Amino acid sequence: MSRIGKKIIQVPDKVKITKQADKILIEGPGGKLEHAIDPNFDYKIENNIVSITSKHDVEKDRNIKASYGMERAVLNNKINGAKEVYVKTLLLSGIGYRTQLAGDTLNFTLGFSHPVKFKLPAGIKAAVDGQTKIVLSGPDKALVGLTASKIKMLKKPEPYGGKGIMYEGERIRRKAGKSAASTTTAGKK
Repeated sequence: MSRIGKKIIQVPDKVKITKQADKILIEGPGGKLEHAIDPNFDYKIENNIVSITSKHDVEKDRNIKASYGMERAVLNNKINGAKEVYVKTLLLSGIGYRTQLAGDTLNFTLGFSHPVKFKLPAGIKAAVDGQTKIVLSGPDKALVGLTASKIKMLKKPEPYGGKGIMYEGERIRRKAGKSAASTTTAGKK
């Protein structure tokens, strides 16, 4: 049985959880979230403690065994996100690369012949700092990470010049260009 799946989830203060027939509603200072109830699991909410148990024998059913720990982790992330929002920071690197926030749309200039517009999904907030730094925040950890990766895919960082969109703290593995390789062979003729 999954060690993570068996762990209980301690509900933080200021977070309210209610169970309905097909979903769990989570409310807190970070925002409101919904979690769809998986029919293979039982959810018990008592005294600010949430526990998840399987309706089937976990050792015999591989699909249940595979999703038991993940179900608990996803619910735990949503509960923690309702208390305090998750944040991802993206940096733009390159000459002329910049972005502006217009409502819920990010307008990018990324060296293409046209500007690129990216509409933020519901529940995600963005802040632009100095035209080259984007701070994404939201209560749903999966949605914040997915949005950050979609923005990064607009212009992936390339290994020669290091230009593109990257996560803050990400280290881009750099390669030597052709000029560096040709200078070593030019003197050997």
